[in-house]
Amino acid sequence: MLVAGFALSACARQSDVRRVELQIRRMREETARADSARAVLLDQIIALERRILDSLALQENRLVAFRGDIRSDLTEVQRQLVQVQELTGQSQQRLSELRGQIESRTQALVAAAAARTDSTGAPSAAAGPGADQLFELGLQQLRRNSPATARVAFQKLLQEYPAHERAGDAQFFIGESWDKTNPDSAGVAYELVVKDYSTSSRVSSALYRLGLAAEQRKDRAAARQYYNRLVATYPRSDEAPLAREKLQALGR
Repeated sequence: MLVAGFALSACARQSDVRRVELQIRRMREETARADSARAVLLDQIIALERRILDSLALQENRLVAFRGDIRSDLTEVQRQLVQVQELTGQSQQRLSELRGQIESRTQALVAAAAARTDSTGAPSAAAGPGADQLFELGLQQLRRNSPATARVAFQKLLQEYPAHERAGDAQFFIGESWDKTNPDSAGVAYELVVKDYSTSSRVSSALYRLGLAAEQRKDRAAARQYYNRLVATYPRSDEAPLAREKLQALGR
């Protein structure tokens, strides 16, 4: 019985050993499979990283090439802009030269026409342009943005034909020729319209221009004076409603 007990005990230990060995074998197999799976996953991660790095390198190369193209395009655009600026400058210079030539010729024409007078000082009938022609010549030059030449024509008209029906108009347009460059000279010309050509239809316009100039100088009192005079003296003129609006804005 004792021997049988030892035998059964030995059998039990051998069974336990085998069971443990089987468990160890399974653990090793599972570990090996896990290691294999991790190795596969690691290989996949490494491959993915390589693809990402390759893609980044490709994108970087494309970006470098794009930057190079942009620099080239910008350089070309700048070169073209320089050419355009040079051409524009040349064109403006040429236009200025042509305008100067036209003004010089027109001034010479007006001066020559005014100089051709008879011995009594009155313009000869065949001497050249008369008052109407001088007026139209001055008006054309004013519309062509040649105020200096326009003034020559208007001033010759006033010198040679001071009593002509267009004299007030000529004096008014002399003021207008100064509007953009010399407001003081424009104001003097408009004052002469009001003073010397009181019957001219341009007086109301001259008064309105004088009022505007006074407003620009921040002289509200003078502006009100001009507007009030316009409304009182020329209530039916085209400028009268505008002057009334100005007076309301100024508070009379």
